[in-house]
Amino acid sequence: MTLNIENVVTSGKFELDGGSWDVDNNIWIVGDDSEVVIIDAAHSAAPILDVVGDRTVKAILLTHGHNDHITVAPELSEATGAPILLHPGDDMLWNETHPDVSHQDLTDGQTVQVAGTSLTVINTPGHSPGSSVIHVPEAGVLFSGDTLFQGGPGATGRSYSDFPTIIASIQEKIFSLDPETKVYTGHGDGTTVGTESPHLEEWIKRGS
Repeated sequence: MTLNIENVVTSGKFELDGGSWDVDNNIWIVGDDSEVVIIDAAHSAAPILDVVGDRTVKAILLTHGHNDHITVAPELSEATGAPILLHPGDDMLWNETHPDVSHQDLTDGQTVQVAGTSLTVINTPGHSPGSSVIHVPEAGVLFSGDTLFQGGPGATGRSYSDFPTIIASIQEKIFSLDPETKVYTGHGDGTTVGTESPHLEEWIKRGS
């Protein structure tokens, strides 16, 4: 069975450090006709569940703990019975949004199986300490959350973020992947590793 990658876009608010911004988020549903994983849980559960349909949800994988990526994780978990997985480095962010809900830990190097395919977790701190990307080498795909976008790294101007750290994560953990790897981002259009890697020095000079 071919691995399917489906995209749902939802809209809402990103809130941190007393600020609030309107954002559109990508949610990725990865699997086959019988089982899937959900990557990120932004803003509204209904459109995500509509795409999932009657398929089994193996896990809800959260790329990081910012509220706009975890808004409806508990609701999705309740509706599907799937566990919520988030890197513990972002527990403080999780607790700002869902203080009374527990989740399982997502760990660096962990693999998650769906539809006969392995998804590998790579912790890429910088945008937040627990930020992680999900690599699917068999499909030549990386789900980058807010670590890497078309045109540069994720934002590092807010609490718990650090520009040199995100640059190191991208250089060492993402740009070491096959240049043909397709990058599916947490917001906006996708890109490839090979498209972005030549621009690293420009980003460093530009700064956070």
